[in-house]
Amino acid sequence: MTKCAAIQMASSPSISFNLLEAEKLIAEAVKAGAKLVALPENFALMGTHETDKLNAKEVEGAGPIQEFLATTAKKYSVWVVGGTMPIAGNDSQKVRAACLIYNDQGERVGRYDKIHLFDVKVPGTDEVYRESDAIEPGTEVQVFDTPFGKLGIAICYDLRFPEFFRKMSELGVEILVVPSAFTAETGAAHWEILLRARAVENLCYVLAPNQGGFHINGRKTFGHSMVIDPWGVILDCYKTGGGFVCADIDLERLRKVRGAFPALEHRRFF
Repeated sequence: MTKCAAIQMASSPSISFNLLEAEKLIAEAVKAGAKLVALPENFALMGTHETDKLNAKEVEGAGPIQEFLATTAKKYSVWVVGGTMPIAGNDSQKVRAACLIYNDQGERVGRYDKIHLFDVKVPGTDEVYRESDAIEPGTEVQVFDTPFGKLGIAICYDLRFPEFFRKMSELGVEILVVPSAFTAETGAAHWEILLRARAVENLCYVLAPNQGGFHINGRKTFGHSMVIDPWGVILDCYKTGGGFVCADIDLERLRKVRGAFPALEHRRFF
């Protein structure tokens, strides 16, 4: 068994402040026994406008946010799933929302770029989001080998597309990490339902770090970061504000569940 943690933040427009907060929470999670920690979407920057990401973008392999992730992983001897951060892509007027994975030696071992972009007017509110104004979508589903199991990454709005997770299932995913910044409105309606559904239909663990609280830009995010087991049981949940959830990932239990309830083997449509 491996103890894994999902970090919850209420990030601000200040990168330096957010990084200090992230390190504090990572240190606390490691003290609680976590060997893998995952940060939420936009952990380093929750700007006033989507285009604020352009001013903070880094080239791959260099920059203060990437240096922070590498240094922190090595300092605390912990694997870090780096939420999302803005990295230069093919379009000079946009960024990639990249999730970078670092091992406990501070080496980058994986990257996933958010595919599904949140271009939505939230029903019942005056909130309008246009991620495509500043973000260039990724194109590839990613599953990575780790000492803790096969790790798949999905980011926030990706959660609403079950076929995306089926692709990861075909690649052998055992742990889904879902860094997010779900709005208060959509989170209250769908966050738990979607996370538990993804765990149950793919018979895997779900580690879901979310933004949670009031932000300087006026936005409110839902929080309720969770760890969920392959049977859909919520192992831990942190409702609002900064903090973390922590629970054991037990691959032996996962294999027993899959063996006793072989739904993945019964699929007839591909």
